[in-house]
Amino acid sequence: MTQPRTALAAIDAFLEHLRSRQFAYETRRVRGTFLTEYLEHAQNAEGARVTLSADELMELPRAHAWLEDAAAGRTRRRNTLSGPNARSAAASDRVRIITYNVFAEYLGAPWRLEVPPNTTGEHLDPDEADQVVRRLAVERRGVTAPVAVRTAALAALVADTSHTVAQLAQLHTDDVQLQHNPPRILLDEGPHPLSADTARVLSRWMRQRAGIIASSLQGTDPGHLWIPTQPGRPRDGENTPPPGLRPAAVRTLHSAHRRLVLNLLGRPVRPSALRTDPVP
Repeated sequence: MTQPRTALAAIDAFLEHLRSRQFAYETRRVRGTFLTEYLEHAQNAEGARVTLSADELMELPRAHAWLEDAAAGRTRRRNTLSGPNARSAAASDRVRIITYNVFAEYLGAPWRLEVPPNTTGEHLDPDEADQVVRRLAVERRGVTAPVAVRTAALAALVADTSHTVAQLAQLHTDDVQLQHNPPRILLDEGPHPLSADTARVLSRWMRQRAGIIASSLQGTDPGHLWIPTQPGRPRDGENTPPPGLRPAAVRTLHSAHRRLVLNLLGRPVRPSALRTDPVP
């Protein structure tokens, strides 16, 4: 394919390519954040606001200079708890390298950078998070179908919005607007667009949820988005409320995620690992 001549136009075209391939909003945001940072670093290094071509931007000396300054914290735009001159997080440096490689592949450029291993698994690259979310949406081991769909929908929202499980646990069904174009969810800070994959798995959970509500509450719906899939154990002599009357506890949502991911992948991947929070 014929690539745009300027680096800026190439970045715009690449982000549109990701959108057309239905990559999650947060994945596109991270790629755009780091590619913009890379372009600005390369332009500033020239001593003037020059116009670089895509091929010029991808030259390895420019990439190495960017990554060196980024690792030292010299590209940071905002302060951190460790101060403005703190080194960049290793996870962010790794995402920068993967972003360069993905962009280079899109352009057909010959250069690739070595990606350091993800030794902890505590922070996933957006593409890695996307793979985990996709597996959760289509595979089920050791849990019931409603638990699997609920877990997949919540994981997709974590990856799509970069919010925590505790934050998303407060959502109501009125916050889900799947008929909007594009589908979106209403968060405290305002509407957030959803990827097509997230909208699909969330729609599956809404159908599962409707069946649980119809069975346990005879159609009376308190409106909690995340609900237990079956009655819990009686405690302190009290009757157990039917599923749907109260929202699912955060610990319940975390437990279901850990159990399903461990069964699927053979290793723990916490919901927080699906979040994408780049610090330029």
